[in-house]
Amino acid sequence: MSRTVEDVERYLAQLDRTFENDGGTFLLTGREGTPPIALRVDPPVVAVRVAIGPVPSDEAHQLRVLRRLLEYNATDLLHASYGIEDRTIVLSAGLVLDNLDANELEATLADIDLALARHVPTLHDMALH
Repeated sequence: MSRTVEDVERYLAQLDRTFENDGGTFLLTGREGTPPIALRVDPPVVAVRVAIGPVPSDEAHQLRVLRRLLEYNATDLLHASYGIEDRTIVLSAGLVLDNLDANELEATLADIDLALARHVPTLHDMALH
């Protein structure tokens, strides 16, 4: 059975997530001090994305941060991955809408929550020092 925006909204409510829905684009808010998570239902996929911050302009800091992103992709993240878009570090995931269930969505959001709680403070420190 195919899933819809309403199914995704129901899953988010079941997962006790705080969110706003703007026609299939959800903005999830988490802990204070963490960036919001954008979730877009665009059949046949659900795209999840968080803007982490700018890529450091200093080459030495940039190299350390980018290396750490690759390490996190390989060791800590199963459902999401770091990337760069327009000089901004992003964390993103893609899910197939047709067979999406609450467990899969929960696992992806847990991956992102872990990254926001554990990785982002370290990345910000590395970018500055």
